[in-house]
Amino acid sequence: MFRASNLSMTGEQSLVSNSPRSGEHRSTAEQHPKVRNEVKFGTMMGVFIPCLQNILGIIYYIRFSWIVGIAGISQSLLLVSLCGLCTFLTAVSLSAIATNGAMKGGGPYYLIGRALGPEVGVSIGLCFFLGNAIAGAIALVGLFFPAVTGIMAGSNRSASLKDTQHSIPIGTLAATLTTTTMYIISALLFGSVATRDKLLTDRLLTAAIAWPSSAMIYVGIILSTLGAALQSLTGAPRLLAAIANDNILPVLNYFKVPDGDEPHVATLFTAFLCIGCVVIGNIDLISPTTTMFYLLCYAGVNLSCFLLDLLDAPSWRPRWKFHHWSASLFGACLCIVIMFLISWLFTVVALALASLIYYYVSIKGKAGDWGDGFKSAYFQLALRSLRSLGANQVHPKNWYPIPLIFCRPWGKLPENVPCHPKLADFANCMKKKGRGMSIFVSILDGNYHECAEDAKTACKQLAAYTDYRRCEGVAEIIVAPTMSDGFRGIVQTMGLGNLKPNIVVIRYPEIWRRENLTEIPATFVSIINDCIVANKAVVIVKGLDEWPNEYQRQYGMIDLYWIVRDGGLMLLLSQLLLTKEIFESCKVRVFCAAEEDSDAEELKADVKKFLYDLRMQADVIVISMKSWDHRIGGSLAQDESLDAFTEAQGRIKDYLKEMRERAEREGKPLMADGKNVVVNEQQVDKFLYTTLKLNSTIMSHSRMAAVVLVSLPPPPLNHPSYFYMEYMDLLVENVPRILIVRGYRRDVVTLFT
Repeated sequence: MFRASNLSMTGEQSLVSNSPRSGEHRSTAEQHPKVRNEVKFGTMMGVFIPCLQNILGIIYYIRFSWIVGIAGISQSLLLVSLCGLCTFLTAVSLSAIATNGAMKGGGPYYLIGRALGPEVGVSIGLCFFLGNAIAGAIALVGLFFPAVTGIMAGSNRSASLKDTQHSIPIGTLAATLTTTTMYIISALLFGSVATRDKLLTDRLLTAAIAWPSSAMIYVGIILSTLGAALQSLTGAPRLLAAIANDNILPVLNYFKVPDGDEPHVATLFTAFLCIGCVVIGNIDLISPTTTMFYLLCYAGVNLSCFLLDLLDAPSWRPRWKFHHWSASLFGACLCIVIMFLISWLFTVVALALASLIYYYVSIKGKAGDWGDGFKSAYFQLALRSLRSLGANQVHPKNWYPIPLIFCRPWGKLPENVPCHPKLADFANCMKKKGRGMSIFVSILDGNYHECAEDAKTACKQLAAYTDYRRCEGVAEIIVAPTMSDGFRGIVQTMGLGNLKPNIVVIRYPEIWRRENLTEIPATFVSIINDCIVANKAVVIVKGLDEWPNEYQRQYGMIDLYWIVRDGGLMLLLSQLLLTKEIFESCKVRVFCAAEEDSDAEELKADVKKFLYDLRMQADVIVISMKSWDHRIGGSLAQDESLDAFTEAQGRIKDYLKEMRERAEREGKPLMADGKNVVVNEQQVDKFLYTTLKLNSTIMSHSRMAAVVLVSLPPPPLNHPSYFYMEYMDLLVENVPRILIVRGYRRDVVTLFT
């Protein structure tokens, strides 16, 4: 497909395409290369004559005079003008789309599919194939054939044309204008040379008034009938083969053919359908069906041009300049109106069939990225929505969590598993009914120039894995020298405007002490501090391996230890958890701390009123600070929390002793994590004691809770990161499943409607 050219000035090999269709997907022909001398047609024989032969069908010779007798001259002219306007607008839209790039086989299906997507393209394309196949039967038995059909005869042969961008617009429009003019003149002449009775009774009036001989009419009838039938029997199989070659529906694989080969299987299938319609013999049933399928295709062409013209993407540069989105929209509406005027019942049937095919393709079909107009519309809609959101803060009523899921774990994951599977499950728990977006990020250590390709591969793997876990979101891989540097870049730059992530979700590093990973405390504290500076909320998940999956329904409590004001984020997370099937049977309890016992009842009433105004149901439990102190001083001697407290005190003293000895040995001030620190041992003991009280309370009330949510204390200034990890370990000690939450400087819930 490509060959390497000479080395460029930079030493890189450039790729030169040998085909103008290098951007298209590989076709069947690439799998079966053949050398062939195929005959290509020009504008006259490839487009104009086929369109002329189809439009001037049997209706012109044996039915048009009868139509003039029924409707009269004025109404006949109105009918011809209406049908001519429909075909003219469709031909203009067809010309614009056909001149916007190289065109492969498939005619209108190819154009509609590349403009409106594979689902719409296949649904309308198959309906148009049925219309062509049935049209062959109608032409063979010589009854009515609608005058509004036939303009696609040239585009159906797009694979056999020398220059589609020149031949299709010129040939189609010339045939449309020529035949419309002939119908108008013929309506005037028929109405002038015969009485109404003669027009209604003499079906071969055209032969009676023909000059110089009636034989010309008989020859025209024979040629028109056979020509239209043969064109339908040859055009429809090519259309079906083009749909099959795009490999959207596996059920159509039997009709695939290499490029340039004749579609023999599709031809036999088309002939079978045609014979079946002939055997039915009810032309009043078959004819409206054909008309609907043709008009549905015309509406699709007009809608395609309307969408492409309205979006006006940079790639929309058709050589045919005489078009406008309003004309295409009017043409599409006119097609639908004509369908209902002919028969509302057949219109509903045709639309229902197209809808069923669309639904089938969307479920069973293979995804095809053809750069269709809908993708461009989504892109422009996203840009406009982003601009309309502005840079101002979103009102709490419109606030949605946009979690940034930090996939890189504290430890190892199995091969080909780029993200902890329970992190993906937890990301889904932060969305209400699936609404919202998650951003999954991971950091690759190294030099960007050396690891760029590895990052692209890892990003594809991460995106595929999140899709497999049914998580709606995007995947990003960042290359950075260290995890801290990478995360600092992510938290500053990820997202656009008000669509930046507002919650950072990370796993708690439970393995740091067990595996003696001494670099984790500094990295963990750095991540939390970066989130605070960037004004991002933080959710740290401890016990991720025990997080329930979709089949493990929970029946316990969701306990909230609401210690500091967080804008209502913790409350909102609890309500989002309740919307999930695994937590919907749980009940929420809110634990608050009061300074004095006398304040407990008043605080409880205030919190209950606040939750009521927020439309949240929860039990409120108030614990006074004095009762904490009493519990620590009295009955905790044997408690496991106190054992953990004592061990943490010992480790901190040993670490502080090592820091001081190193400082004395090197003659430097006390340092940790590469910076000077000032350690106040009384303050350290106070932090440990406060953490002990909170952990003891959690173990007393929430040991069997389904999930515990607790406020995240910020890292104290001038404390070594090792100390903070000791505080955090003591806080989560023996709690199997806990979310440590820190909000940010804004409310995410509101009392007002």
